[in-house]
Amino acid sequence: MTETQIHKGLAGVTVDTTSVSKVNPESNSLLYRGYPVQELAAEVSFENVAWLLWHGELPTETEAKSFRTFERSHRALADNVKAAIDLLPLTCHPMDVGRTAVSVLGANHPKAEDSSPEAELEKATELFAAFPAVVAYDQRRRRGLDAVGPREDLGYAANFLWMTFGEEAAPEVVDAFNTSMILYAEHSFNASTFTARVITSTLADLHSAVTGAIGALKGPLHGGANEAVMHTFEEIGIREDESTQEAAARAKAWMDDALAQKKKVMGFGHRVYKSGDSRVPTMKAALDDMIKHYGRPEILGLYEGLETAMQEAKGIKPNLDYPAGPTYHLMGFDTEMFTPLFIAARITGWTAHIMEQRASNSLIRPLSAYEGQDERHLS
Repeated sequence: MTETQIHKGLAGVTVDTTSVSKVNPESNSLLYRGYPVQELAAEVSFENVAWLLWHGELPTETEAKSFRTFERSHRALADNVKAAIDLLPLTCHPMDVGRTAVSVLGANHPKAEDSSPEAELEKATELFAAFPAVVAYDQRRRRGLDAVGPREDLGYAANFLWMTFGEEAAPEVVDAFNTSMILYAEHSFNASTFTARVITSTLADLHSAVTGAIGALKGPLHGGANEAVMHTFEEIGIREDESTQEAAARAKAWMDDALAQKKKVMGFGHRVYKSGDSRVPTMKAALDDMIKHYGRPEILGLYEGLETAMQEAKGIKPNLDYPAGPTYHLMGFDTEMFTPLFIAARITGWTAHIMEQRASNSLIRPLSAYEGQDERHLS
């Protein structure tokens, strides 16, 4: 009898093909439709990256203008979406709010059950446009502040920051936020994307697939890591009057102790990248810009102290969540909002995969190896 080979976590198993993204082993670059993500982050708006993920090519100027017009006209939240959010307790995690809001947005949509390519693209674009208002509304209500409506004269990143903080962000802050959205937009068959594809394979609707993906993203082994990074900084202690060197020394001592106690420290290592996460240098540059903009050298010290200690002890490099967490902190986002920001970005990748799965579908239904009791009877 042949022994069944088990691949725990589907490690090393290729389950399907995709043309959305890949990690190029030769350059260690994450490619979106063939383009290195660091090049896109340096030169392209997040709106145009969304178009690229959905259509396979960057938009022409005419296409980009038409897309901007449509997206900006769908940013406001319907009253029943706000009402659903208001019913949720302030003690719940913001990911619960995001999951609920997407369900209501799906229930609202007149083409909810229409899975034609045209309807799917329309739903994906409208979800992309509306979700920033969900994040902004939730952060403001938790702070006891009134909602700030969207502005059609601002780009995606600038409008997101406007709705969240009620003031126009500096250009360098907008640029850093745009960079983070692009870097988080897509990453092949990760846990949440695969969840979305599994749900889509049953012929469920787009919003159901995204809602399921949000559930997968909530876990700290996937999207929750950027929050965990900031909780680590907070545990060490963020002292704004501290120099880079002083903060680095405290951070290194904390990491050495944590590793000695065999604690799991989030923000380091990646299942795909063996030579370091290719997105980190671009996000770290954005973090450096924010440290300079806000005058917060102690954040750099904490970052470098932890990174150095982990490298010396384990040889493990940071992943994208490591620089992203403190970047969002400096911008003013509450720590619990970091993973909902991940949702806002990853909606683009998820929906690109949903549409790809739909176009060449086969029900995803793996086998399992049974190891329970042999057949037995009640009498």
